[in-house]
Amino acid sequence: MVKRTEDDKLLYRINKKFLKGIVDYGLIEDGDRILVGLSGGKDSLALLELLAHRSKIYKPKFSVVAVHVEMSNIEYKSDTEYLRMYAESLDVPFVTYTTSFDPTTDTRKSPCFLCSWNRRKALFTVAKEHGCNKIALGHHMDDILETLLMNMTFQGAISTMPPRLVMKKFDMSIIRPMCLIQETDLIELAKLRGYKKQIKNCPYEKDSHRSDMKSFMDMLDKMNPEAKYSLWSSMSNIQEDMLPVLMKFEQNK
Repeated sequence: MVKRTEDDKLLYRINKKFLKGIVDYGLIEDGDRILVGLSGGKDSLALLELLAHRSKIYKPKFSVVAVHVEMSNIEYKSDTEYLRMYAESLDVPFVTYTTSFDPTTDTRKSPCFLCSWNRRKALFTVAKEHGCNKIALGHHMDDILETLLMNMTFQGAISTMPPRLVMKKFDMSIIRPMCLIQETDLIELAKLRGYKKQIKNCPYEKDSHRSDMKSFMDMLDKMNPEAKYSLWSSMSNIQEDMLPVLMKFEQNK
């Protein structure tokens, strides 16, 4: 009997959770053409690898295109040549798209929100140009849970980034195939694969609360190693009769 190495266990665990996410949430269907937003971070690099390898399996049959969106008014630039070579090594077509945003147009929104929104619009544009019906983003379980807690803390709403979001207005679906994969596994995968780290110098990064929420998630992990799984399960186990939900009465007319 061949003993599996720690690297083997890591890859098995990641692929198992990747497939479970695809199946449980119905993320990929035969004939899909999926656009992957390739930022250059470990998460998007891992997503492209996982989807590229999966696309070579007989069912479901789908194809993949990678796009890197650049913001002309943000100081840092990713190594697009590295990203191109990486995508091509996986037999995935690679395109770049340049856009920009003006943070003064809507002072009610943070620059991070405006940047993210304009990147998202760029993804829709490229997806249409290349005949894609789905856009895959590299959000993992930690991202989704952090967003859940941020929305509860700052928006007063129980909501987050769903594994699959149908955008009827654009005739497009956004999918997050790594929704069940924890960030710690992706960090280990990045070390194993030797992903080239992109240097960030975003002037707005300090304004984000996400790093604070990451620290809070770490604290929850120390309190309970199963905290992330409990938080995930809670989203489909809402016990309304145990919550202070306002009653809605019909008014007699």
